[in-house]
Amino acid sequence: MQSNTKALLQASVAVLSWATVATAFKMAQRGLTFFGLTFVATLTAVALFALYVTVERNWRTIRKFRAHQWSYFAILGLINPTGYYLVLMKSYKLLPAQVAQPVNYIWPVALVFLLAMFLNIKIEKRKYIGMLVSLIGVIVISVGASNAGISDYSDFGMGLFLAIFSAVLWAVYWMVNNQSSSQYSSSVQFFMGFMFGAIYQLMIAFVLEVPIFKEGVSQEVLREGVLWGIYAGLFEMGIPFICFGLALKNTTNPALVNQLCYLGPFLSLFFIANIVGERILPATYIGLGLIVAGIIYNQYFTHLRLHWHFRHNPRRRRKFSTAK
Repeated sequence: MQSNTKALLQASVAVLSWATVATAFKMAQRGLTFFGLTFVATLTAVALFALYVTVERNWRTIRKFRAHQWSYFAILGLINPTGYYLVLMKSYKLLPAQVAQPVNYIWPVALVFLLAMFLNIKIEKRKYIGMLVSLIGVIVISVGASNAGISDYSDFGMGLFLAIFSAVLWAVYWMVNNQSSSQYSSSVQFFMGFMFGAIYQLMIAFVLEVPIFKEGVSQEVLREGVLWGIYAGLFEMGIPFICFGLALKNTTNPALVNQLCYLGPFLSLFFIANIVGERILPATYIGLGLIVAGIIYNQYFTHLRLHWHFRHNPRRRRKFSTAK
């Protein structure tokens, strides 16, 4: 199989996986609390990445880590999966999936501001156009959903704040992760970050006695919740990142692979409608289109790229796309 064909298949697996996880989040929370969903998914991802480290024979690398390297991954695991996914799952609890999913997709907008604030990168004036278009998309989705009465207003406001905050957390994670990404293989980075995330969540579960399972639901719903949580760990936190990284490594046309990612949120609405059962509002389609249009404009029609400070290390471009 030609490398580009293989890369497109790998990228398609990643995009299709990400397109299904908004549905998985809502289905899992019928039996699990938002913390329980994060916990089950994180443990699943740790097991997957442990297998990934084994396949790549990188356990020796981990055993040789020094104190500062352990500290780095301890910070990484606190941001993601612990902070990011707890905030994201809570937003899915309070919002319809058709709102939480596209709002979380604005993380590249947050990233531009963070790059300017912390790395002194000057924002090109034309970039404000794309960011404004994306933010208008968020407003359209929010107003459309609240006017349709599909969510309680007080919960809706908090859920919207958490969805936006999750996008900011992902942008922070992107920055911290990529500062040292060239030093470690992807299997080591993923495993170490999620291992610390699992440790933090275990501490939360036992010390604070945070519930994992919902009360008052049947054993069948609980089992289905756990299975959906495992699915989220595999197809949100694990497999798509591995596949997308392999795709960018194998392709000679990374732009085409990156562009596949823009199909993900639209495919996601199909699964949300047909599995979760939400009626997708016209405002959701319009708002999501505006969000994606703003991101595409900034990615391809302005000078600053998300992978600007890793242009000398093309193997790491799996982390620079607007996937996710």
